[in-house]
Amino acid sequence: MADAIKQLLDILNLENLEQNLFRGTSPQQGWQRVFGGQVIGQALVAAQRTVDSDRHVHSLHGYFMRPGDPKVPIIYEVDRIRDGRSFATRRVVAIQHGHAIFSMSASFQVDEDGLNFQMDMSDVPQPENLLGEKDLKDQFLEKAPEHVKAYWEQKRPIELRPVALDHYMSHKKLEPQQNVWVRTTAPIPEDRGLNAAILAYASDMTLLDTSLFPHGRNFFDKGLQIASLDHAMWFHRPIKFNDWLLYAQDCPSTSGARGFNRGKIYSRDGVLLASTAQEGLIREHKG
Repeated sequence: MADAIKQLLDILNLENLEQNLFRGTSPQQGWQRVFGGQVIGQALVAAQRTVDSDRHVHSLHGYFMRPGDPKVPIIYEVDRIRDGRSFATRRVVAIQHGHAIFSMSASFQVDEDGLNFQMDMSDVPQPENLLGEKDLKDQFLEKAPEHVKAYWEQKRPIELRPVALDHYMSHKKLEPQQNVWVRTTAPIPEDRGLNAAILAYASDMTLLDTSLFPHGRNFFDKGLQIASLDHAMWFHRPIKFNDWLLYAQDCPSTSGARGFNRGKIYSRDGVLLASTAQEGLIREHKG
């Protein structure tokens, strides 16, 4: 798994082409399009490269416009919108084949003291008491469809331990919420900006799935076209991703071939680190 983490770190280590211009690459894993979390993470790294080191991301808002092509590099162009005394604002456009595939606005702030409150984390089983990915593969993959096997058998930099597995194993209609423990599969450097970028990468995993729970469907359903449309994150506190984080997710609504999802990301000891929101395309194939 250390190889998967090294690959992720390489992906997030963008090449600086010119002032405000960066190039990123994608892993060649046979996917038809670039993973959305990769584009979010790379865009955040590009923006971070243009702000002072004492300013840290506190929010980002992005839109996916076209599927990314994993066969060619992605160019990230950063617009330095504003540098204030406490905040800095950046706009990033990701470009392939001469067209924008993703755009993002991000805001950065110097650390400040102030009022402090958070919603408590739900009481859920600890990750050590849940099935690991190897156990999941051994128990459930033998009878799984080939496209499900292909997804789970890849070496990935982020390990997932869902608190409940009904969503993957049945077509039962479920409450529109889930809790998933997430962790990098090998240690990563204790760099604050890098940890934020890796969390942004991981935040696109499983979130859109929550829209499918009340319909008894799942991400592997070949009768559905599923894709992220937008993604927002708010970073409340510094992140250390070398231990398990709980990703608590819910879906308030599905309508108009779209699903809306929210997430809260907690440290193992219950500190709320970040929040997410995403709307995704959920279109049923006709015929």
